[in-house]
This record gives sequence, structure tokens and C-alpha cells, in this order.
Amino acid sequence: MSLSLIGIIFVQAYYINNILKTKEEQDIVIITLLSLVFTLIIIIGYMSAVYQLIRQRKISQMKSDFINNMTHEFKTPIATISLALDAIKNPKIFNNKEKVNTYISMIKEENKRMNAQVENVLRISKLQKKQLIISKDRLQLHDLILDAITHVELIVQNREGYIKTNFKASKCSIIANESYFTNVIVNILDNAVKYSEGPPKIDVTTQNIGNNILMTIKDQGIGIGKSALKRIFEEFYREHTGDVHNVKGHGLGLSNVKRIVENHQGVITVESEKWKGSSFTIKLPLIS
Repeated sequence: MSLSLIGIIFVQAYYINNILKTKEEQDIVIITLLSLVFTLIIIIGYMSAVYQLIRQRKISQMKSDFINNMTHEFKTPIATISLALDAIKNPKIFNNKEKVNTYISMIKEENKRMNAQVENVLRISKLQKKQLIISKDRLQLHDLILDAITHVELIVQNREGYIKTNFKASKCSIIANESYFTNVIVNILDNAVKYSEGPPKIDVTTQNIGNNILMTIKDQGIGIGKSALKRIFEEFYREHTGDVHNVKGHGLGLSNVKRIVENHQGVITVESEKWKGSSFTIKLPLIS
């Protein structure tokens, strides 16, 4: 665009040079046009510098948000491990071998989950470029839900909340990757816990609609504002107001949740109203 304008200016200068008769008039016009050219170059240079500055600030902000959101992802397993260790130290539980083994199993599972999160970070770029091939097997969605609940139930119990299941679906066989899809459910449950000011109250329901199964995770937390609701699945997005900002946002988690659900030929939707909780629904195709 700038080159075109410069070209037009010089073409006009050529014609003006032929029209104007005196040398003084020609010099004035040429100096004026050259001044315009240099002014244009300065403006373009300034705009380019501003663009680069904005770009660098955006990259810096993305890096900062990435670190914040990864911290968010590790908070739940670390908290679960901490609570399990505290429980084991309780004299009443310490002498109960069965309960001790249960808590040790929880610690091992959360350690595996943290390792899986590290692997997920390494796979993010491939997932973004749709180059990641996820191996899938025949699984029961209800089993995945129950497994996911074990990752957060200790934190929910510690905050005197609950997670209730209502499996209305008579068919729940799907093709999925066990690790990835369990993490999808854990992520949504994790957000439901973190975005509840009081005791977390979470209901998980399933139902069959045609050849699909719908899983809905509903909480009674602080909800999501209308403006944030439109961008909730964007990379690194966080709502920058009130308590939502303080909890570190959905960011990395929900953007990857959406990608993984879509990789499984599914659809994820969310309904929410500020201070009235949120409801996430995932629709997946059934297999016979």
C-alpha cells in the first residue's frame, strides 16, 4: 500500500513537472512531495515499531498466562497428595491397613496424573496443529466418570461438598483414549471445585439421545459472565474480573478439553450465569 502511494506521488510529480513552467514552482512542488514521502516513511516506521511492541507484549503475556495456567493444572493433584498424606498420619487411619493402602493408591494415581500433565504439555503443539494421533479403545463412559471423580473427591470431602452421579444412560460404550478423556472430565470437575465459594456441589448426569450419549457436569459455583462465556475455550483466556481472576482461570485446560473432545468426534457446550453456577455438556457418539 505504501509503495503504491509513493508511486502515485512520483507519477504526479512527473506530470506537475511538465505542467509547471517556472523552475521555482517545480522545486516547491518536488520539495513538498518529498516531504510527504519522508513523512509517510516515518509514519510507516512508527506503526511497524508499535506493532512489534504490541506483538512482543502479547507473547510475554501468553508466556505468563501459560505458567499461571500450568500452576492451576498442578494444584489439584498436589492438594490431593497433601490431604492423603495428612490422612495417613492420622493415628486412627494409620492402624487401618486397608485405608492406608487406599490413600497410597491415591498418591500414586495423582503422581501419574502430574506426569501425564507434563506429557500433555509436550503434545500441545501437535494437538494445535491436529497432528497428534490419539489411540482409542472401546470404553465405558460411566467407568471414566467414576475414575475421574476419585481424583477430586478427597478435596471435595475436605470442603464438605459432594459429587452426585445420576447415570440415566442405558448405553455408554464409546471409542476413546482412557488417559486423555479421563483428564477431560477431571479438568471440568476441577474447575467446578475451584469455582465454588462454599462447599462444592456437583451433579454429573448422563442420558442417551439417539445414537449419542450426553454427559452433563453441573455445579453451583460462581458462574461465568456473558462476555467470558463466549471466549471460555480460547487458548490461555482468563476472565480478568473479581474472584474468577483470582482462581487463575480456565485457560490452558478448557482449550485443550475442547480439542480432545473434538478429536473424539464429540461436541462440548457450556451454559452459565453469574453467581448461578455452570453446566458443561459433552455429546459423544455411541458404538454398538
